[in-house]
Order: sequence, then structure tokens, then C-alpha cells
Amino acid sequence: MFKLLLICLSLMLPAITHADESAPANPFVVIKTSEGDMTVELFADKAPITVANFLSYVDSGFYNGTIFHRVISNFMIQGGGFLPDMTEKENSDPIINESKNRLHNTRGTLAMARTNNPNSATSQFYINLRSNLNLDWAPRTQGYAVFGEVRQGMDVVDFIATAETGNVKGMGDVPQQAIVIKEIVRQQP
Repeated sequence: MFKLLLICLSLMLPAITHADESAPANPFVVIKTSEGDMTVELFADKAPITVANFLSYVDSGFYNGTIFHRVISNFMIQGGGFLPDMTEKENSDPIINESKNRLHNTRGTLAMARTNNPNSATSQFYINLRSNLNLDWAPRTQGYAVFGEVRQGMDVVDFIATAETGNVKGMGDVPQQAIVIKEIVRQQP
């Protein structure tokens, strides 16, 4: 009986290993900024709509030349929608909020910025500087959809968070010296 069990397990092991190898890997992107680069894993397996939306902006070059326009120390840095002169770029249609994906707004994660309408995210995203679990989905509370995490370059994120900020064109928390997103590109495997 024991030998039969071992034979069955040995026959199943290659199939299990093969199934794991065939699962598509999450894509990575590099966010190249005026302050340095960040490598980000995108969680296509947990936030497929959000990742597809983000990658459509990446692939079109939309983010090239935009800025991190909102920096709040010990909270988050936000970018992906404004040019250095604080002109807002025209976006594609909003997407469905995937905040119920059980991903948490923890340090280093990327999430979609939105208005009070939960299904209003377009191009803007933010990077959490600390755990902001109050931004997660909860019963009676629509959250902010986490869709990625910085895997390399948190030192760059932390440096951006030290930027001196103020009010510019009616917006607060704007870095006084533009922090430019030079480009966001897919990282090749």
C-alpha cells in the first residue's frame, strides 16, 4: 500500500510542477524618474482590470514627462496625471474599482488614485510610504485598489517623500521642484 502511494505521488509531482511553471508571471515595470528608478511588480493575478489599464497608459507613453504632483510625508506620493506646469493630461475612461482583491495598502504598494466615486480611477496612482490600511476595502467602505508593489527602489520613493511642498495653482502638497516621471517601461523577463 505504501509503495502504491509513493508511486502515485511520484507520478503526480511532475504534473503539479508543470502546472506551476505554466502560470503566467506577473509583469514588471520600471518607473524612471528625475530622482532615480523604481522596479515594480504588477499584480495582474489579483487586479487584472487595473493592471491592464495601467499598462495601456505605459505602452502608449502617457506617463512620460508627467510628475509626482502630490507628496505627503509619512503617507504617500501620487503621480501620473499632471505635467510640470500642473496641466492635467486627458485620460481614458475610468475603470471598475478592484479594491476587494484582498491586497492591502501597505508600505511600498501601488494603488489607484480616484475621486469619491469608487469607480473613477484613470491614470493617477500612488505609492504608500507606510501601511495605510484605512484605504483598504471594508464592509460599507469602498477602498483604493492596490495593484502592484515596489520591488527595488524604495530608497527613491523615500527620497521623493522628503521633497519640500506647497500650494501650486490651487493644489496643496505639490513638490516645489518638479519630480518628473521620465518614462515607465515594461521590464523584459
